[in-house]
Amino acid sequence: MDAGHYENFPVASIFLPSRLRGAVRSIYAFARAADDIADEGDAVPEERLASLEQFRGQLHALEHGEPPVGPIFNDLARTIQQYDLPYAPFHDLLDAFSQDIRKTRYADFGEVMAYCRKSANPIGRLLLKLYGDHDERHQAWSDGICSALQLINFLQDVAIDYKKGRIYLPQDEMAKFGISERQIAEGRVDALWQQFMKTQIERARRMLKAGAPLGLALKGRIALETRLIVLGGNRILEKLAASRGDMFKHRPLLGLADWFHMLRHALWPAKKRATGQGGCGSCGSGSGCR
Repeated sequence: MDAGHYENFPVASIFLPSRLRGAVRSIYAFARAADDIADEGDAVPEERLASLEQFRGQLHALEHGEPPVGPIFNDLARTIQQYDLPYAPFHDLLDAFSQDIRKTRYADFGEVMAYCRKSANPIGRLLLKLYGDHDERHQAWSDGICSALQLINFLQDVAIDYKKGRIYLPQDEMAKFGISERQIAEGRVDALWQQFMKTQIERARRMLKAGAPLGLALKGRIALETRLIVLGGNRILEKLAASRGDMFKHRPLLGLADWFHMLRHALWPAKKRATGQGGCGSCGSGSGCR
């Protein structure tokens, strides 16, 4: 797992079919490089936006049949051609990275979700396309999982994002609980912050649960990968809840014990193991993960 917005991306995981690992690496390399343009180094916003436009220009060139330039686009061109991937999700990702430079505050949850639709959901849809799955219900479940993971990442990284000048928490909801930017700057966790974070955690949990049936609907290793991703997101939420939303001092991370727990429940979800019933209240995978 890497850092930043893509730390939950399944980077050619050993649980994915081996035939897909190269393709996943190429998509990840594209997303990671573009994200780094938006986030890393000392370039001013205008320079970052210009670099992203150059990136977009190379994507347009591929779209029009021109030869790729550089290893990232060479590999990406091969993946797009081999799996007949649409170009729109890649453009959506670039839109999201550009938005990170232009927009640093989100008025309400609708604005946050509009960002997630471009920053997170394209990844899940591309992975389903790689697998040859075109089911619309599966795509909707994937969107729920991906958006939930993006929200979880925002909750993990409140302090980190603030240092970059960004707040992804809905401004109207912050105001409702009396949360100010100064409080975030100070890392102050009081009763109002705890209540505010509780609502954010529960919403992300519900969204993750809504998408979790995908892990049982898919077949083979990609189903296992999906269940692991859902269980991992749920574990992060459990850790956030246990700290009462104090990611300032206790940024939640997955340890070895968490991975053993997740793998056990991903390999033997309760629905298949015994009862034939649906998922648990936390992850929907039937794992009893709470």
